[in-house]
Amino acid sequence: MLGTAAALALVWAMAFPSAPAVEADPVSYEAAVATGLGEETTASASEGSDSGVAGLTPEQQALMAEDADWTARVNLYHAGGGGATGNDSLGCRPIAMRTIATDPRYIPRRTRLFIPETVGLRMPDGTLHDGYWYASDTGGAIKGQKIDLYTGHGRGSMQPAMRFNQRRLTLIDAGRFDGCPPSWDAQPSQTLMASTVSNVGSN
Repeated sequence: MLGTAAALALVWAMAFPSAPAVEADPVSYEAAVATGLGEETTASASEGSDSGVAGLTPEQQALMAEDADWTARVNLYHAGGGGATGNDSLGCRPIAMRTIATDPRYIPRRTRLFIPETVGLRMPDGTLHDGYWYASDTGGAIKGQKIDLYTGHGRGSMQPAMRFNQRRLTLIDAGRFDGCPPSWDAQPSQTLMASTVSNVGSN
C-alpha cells in the first residue's frame, strides 16, 4: 500500500504528465483536490441506518431533538404461550408494537411515549414504526426504570424488536391519550410507511 505522500505524488504525476514522476516533492492536499482527480459520487441507497427518517413529521422531528424524560430497560412480551393474556390494565386489548407496560409511579398510565430508537423499525407487514408507544399496561415485575414492549401474538412476534430486549432506551413524553391505544388498522403510522403500502392514515 502506498504511503500518503507517495499517493499524492502519484496523483500529481497523473494530473500533470509533463512533471517529473514520483521523484517530485510531495503534493499538498489542496493541490491534489484542485486537480479534481479522485472525485467520486456515491450512489444513493434506499436502505440505511436512517431509512425513512427523512419522512418525519414536524412533531417527530421535534421529539427526536428532545432530551429524554425517562430512560428504562426494555423487556419484550407477547400473547400466547404463557405471555400476556386478556386486556391490559386499562381494560383495552393490547396493540402489537403500540402497547407498553410501565410502573405507573415512574411513568404514568395514559402517557403517550416517543421512543426514538424504534423509529424506522421494520415490522412484519412491511411498515416502519413511527416511534409512538402508549403506556396502558402494568405488571407486578415492572418496577421503576423497567418497561415491557408488547410485540403481538407468539414468540415470533418479538423478532423485529429483539435488538431492543434488555437494552436501555430513551423515553420522551409526547402527551396524554384518552381511551385505548390506537390500532394500526384504524390509525396506521402517519409517516414512514414502506413503499409497498399505499394507505397512510394519521396518528
